[in-house]
Amino acid sequence: MVEIEWAPMELADRHVVVTGGAGGIGRALLRRFAAERPRALVVADREIDAARAIAAELDGLAVQLDASREDSVRALIGAASEANGPIDVFISNAGVPGAMGGPEVGDDIWDEAWRVNVMAHVWASRALLPEMVARGEGYLINTASAAGLLTQVSSLVYSVTKHAAVSLAEWLAIEYRDAGVRVSCICPQGVRTPMLDLAMAEPAGAAALSAGGLIEPEDVADAVVAGIREERLLILPHQNVAGFMALKGSDPERWLKGMRRLVRDARAAASADS
Repeated sequence: MVEIEWAPMELADRHVVVTGGAGGIGRALLRRFAAERPRALVVADREIDAARAIAAELDGLAVQLDASREDSVRALIGAASEANGPIDVFISNAGVPGAMGGPEVGDDIWDEAWRVNVMAHVWASRALLPEMVARGEGYLINTASAAGLLTQVSSLVYSVTKHAAVSLAEWLAIEYRDAGVRVSCICPQGVRTPMLDLAMAEPAGAAALSAGGLIEPEDVADAVVAGIREERLLILPHQNVAGFMALKGSDPERWLKGMRRLVRDARAAASADS
């Protein structure tokens, strides 16, 4: 079968929806997208007052969203479509950090993280794909993390759910690209947002996140615009992540040994300083 070539995606004159848009990476994405002259911007967030503030700044629409519920995701898509017509680019960016630790973390934390970090992406694609496939065009973008390609040593919940988010994006890209639907997955490492503070409080997590340098949400937004234009599945704002992926794939035992050493050394240094 001959692979179909499509014109590169541009954001000008597009209807763009961003969840988790009231702060952090989501807010930076919206501000960066506004410079590309979209037809419409929609800010979706649990914190409706903050969403309204950024929507007013960018002449967009604010919609309250509980990303842990399918009915709320569908209501967002319905409200955006009613106001602005078909959605061209949907960025499922809302996320939760889960909790520090491993299997001992409670089921309630696992359930919330699974719903927000994974199922919100599933629900959005479930609602949007029929219409996108029918018109032969659309772009689904999930925010995952470098933790979904490597691991987050301080948080099993975060690592597992972000791996699932990456896997979902890969599956969608294989299944729907020939129907005209583009798919990308945003996988940053350390980004200066409030969510970063929790991971940085744990020595091993801080060491891993700092390995590639900490960047600003605006740096992620620039990388996302470039990634959309190039239609890359994996958008990697930290260039070192690609190198770690290559090592993990080619020599997983060496990679695991290095990660164990990083964890061991970071926790030993923290213990010595305490």
